[in-house]
Amino acid sequence: MTTYLYSNPICLEHLTPPGHPERPDRMRALQALFEHENFDPLVRQEAPEANEEKVLLAHPESYLARVKAAIPEEGLARIDEDTTASPRSMEAALISVGGAIAAVDAVMDGVTDNAFVATRPPGHHAERDKAMGFCLFNQAAIAARHAQRKYAVERVAIVDWDVHHGNGTQDIFYDDRSVVYCSTHQMPLYPGTGAPNETGQGNIFNAPLSANDGSDHFRDAFKSRILPALENMRPDLIIISAGFDAHHRDPLAEINLVADDFDWATGKLMDIASRYNGNRVVSLLEGGYDLLGLAESAGSHVLRLMRG
Repeated sequence: MTTYLYSNPICLEHLTPPGHPERPDRMRALQALFEHENFDPLVRQEAPEANEEKVLLAHPESYLARVKAAIPEEGLARIDEDTTASPRSMEAALISVGGAIAAVDAVMDGVTDNAFVATRPPGHHAERDKAMGFCLFNQAAIAARHAQRKYAVERVAIVDWDVHHGNGTQDIFYDDRSVVYCSTHQMPLYPGTGAPNETGQGNIFNAPLSANDGSDHFRDAFKSRILPALENMRPDLIIISAGFDAHHRDPLAEINLVADDFDWATGKLMDIASRYNGNRVVSLLEGGYDLLGLAESAGSHVLRLMRG
C-alpha cells in the first residue's frame, strides 16, 4: 500500500494570535512525527498552491474576493471571532486547497493508493460564503467537486470525525445527493449544527456524541450511522476530514478518544474503499490542538493508511 504525504513549509507562515489553538506549532509537531523511521515508506510531496479558480468549485467569486481583501499587508487581521489572517494566509489557504486537489489526482490516477494532506488552515467550517472556525476555504468540498469535474466521479463520500461539526461542508452539499456527508462530533459544541434531523436530501448523516462519551460511543456511532450510509452509497472516492481534537488531551472538547480509535475508524473506511473503489482514500487534516494528542492520533491514522 503506497501512501503520499503532502505538506508545505509555507503553512507555518499562516500566523494566529498568541494562545490561539490553531497555531504553526501544529505543523511542527507533525513534521517531527513523520521524521520517525516508522514513516520512512511515506512518499513525500510538496503541496502545490492551487489556482484561485479552484476555490470557485465550492465558493462564489464574491466570497473569494472578500477573503483576498481581508488579508493584511502586515500584522494580523480578524475575519471573525476565531478566524485570523496574516500576510501569507491566502498563500497557505491555497496550498491547503492545492494539496487536497493533488491528492485527489494522485489517487484517481492510480499513482498512490491513498494520501494524507498535512496543511493548514483547516477547512470544514468554511461555508459556501462565510469564513469561520479557523477556516478560509473548504478544501474537502473543493476536492470533492474537483473529483466530480475532472474524473466524472458519481459518488463522493466525505467522512468527518473532527470533534466539531463540519457545518461548512454540510452547507455546501446540503442539497446535493451526489455527495454524502457523514459526521461524528460532540454536541452541543461549536458551531451548533449537526443534529440527526439535519439530513439534506437524504445525503447528510450526523451522529452527534455527548461530552465524555468516549471510545465505545464513538465506535457505535460509526457502526450504526456512518458505515451503513457508506455501504448503501458504495462511494467511488472517500475523503476524510481528519480532525484529531476528539483526543482525550485536546483542550477544546470532551469526547476523550485515544489514538487507537483513529486507527480503527481509518481501517473501517479503508475496508469500504477496498470493496467499492480500489482503495481510493484522501485524508485532509482538520483540527487537533493538543500537540501530543495530535501527533499520537495522526500517527495512528497515517500508519493505518500505510498498512492497507
